[in-house]
Amino acid sequence: MQTSTDRILTTHTGSIARPDDLIELMRARENGQPYDGEAFEARATAAVEECVRRQLEAGLDVINDGEQRKSGFTTYLTERLAGFEAVPYAPGETLGHWREVDEFPEYYERYFKTAMYGAMLSPPTRLVCRGPVKYVGQEALAIDLANLRAALAGQNFTEAFVSAALPTALAQHENEYYSSHEDFVTALADATREEYRAIIDAGFLIQLDDPAATSLWGYADADPAERDRGVAETVQLINYTLRDIPSEKIRYHTCYGINQGPHIYDLRLRDFIEPMLRVNAQAFSFEVMNPRHIHDYHAFEDVTLPEGKVIIPGMLSNGANWVEHPELIAELTVKYAELVGRENVMLGNDCGFASQAATREIDPKVGWAKFSALAEGARIASRRLWH
Repeated sequence: MQTSTDRILTTHTGSIARPDDLIELMRARENGQPYDGEAFEARATAAVEECVRRQLEAGLDVINDGEQRKSGFTTYLTERLAGFEAVPYAPGETLGHWREVDEFPEYYERYFKTAMYGAMLSPPTRLVCRGPVKYVGQEALAIDLANLRAALAGQNFTEAFVSAALPTALAQHENEYYSSHEDFVTALADATREEYRAIIDAGFLIQLDDPAATSLWGYADADPAERDRGVAETVQLINYTLRDIPSEKIRYHTCYGINQGPHIYDLRLRDFIEPMLRVNAQAFSFEVMNPRHIHDYHAFEDVTLPEGKVIIPGMLSNGANWVEHPELIAELTVKYAELVGRENVMLGNDCGFASQAATREIDPKVGWAKFSALAEGARIASRRLWH
């Protein structure tokens, strides 16, 4: 993995807005309606090419395909792993429930209907494991890798990555097939490794997306002994999944999800950074530009970054359509660099700008302006850190 040896490098977390006409083809595809398969693949290929070009024009160094061919996590999962069935929610069944929803029910009722579930390409479903888990995504992954490789041909870039799911996230779905939770998560880990190996063999870095780390994988409110046990077992599962995969090929991303709510119950970076750093990855991406976390660089006053590790603090918010000022980005970058070493800092964004194809948390044009601001902020910080 390339690091910031002579300047601060820039990257992002993966998801970038898809073109409108590609979204409409996805909508038909997801709802079982007639659509032109060849037109879909051709448009997805062209979208990846344009997305790569625009990332480089904006000044990003470590890039990806913008997840242009992926419409959302549920579709991605059912396309790549056998054994799951998508089950519609019953009328009135809750789609989201956590402490903050109880605190601000009126806000979340509106939010779920518009910016979150209301913008999905197809009706929301829950996934249930009802058969043996097996990796079946070889063809879909091959298309993704070929599209990215073609788009990168002849381009000047530092490195490229491909996003993939972790079994810790997949294990939250219902299991009706395996006799124990341990058997279920082991099957998930073994299946997802096939995708990881293929990404590395194609010459790309892997980015593993795991928002659950910010809640200590669901154990944040457990008593201390149960919390420590659960966290240790989760890290062990992640590292079991990553066995024999070089850590220098892996970026690990966590955030507070796509929730654009108050965030008053979020854990601090200091609360989860140490167990997260025990994951066998080289780079760790986390949320910063959320106003409740801009000050979280103080975590590294107490925590020493292990040798060889890299942090990717998010300097662009996915929660608002402002464009962050490059001077602010530079100021925060210098603070992190002073605490962990300039060579151990790369800049990213808090989370994807379009986590589902039709759910554009960030307006597409604003998103490109944000990336340009990120690159400018990195240049300002580099001048301060190297000259």
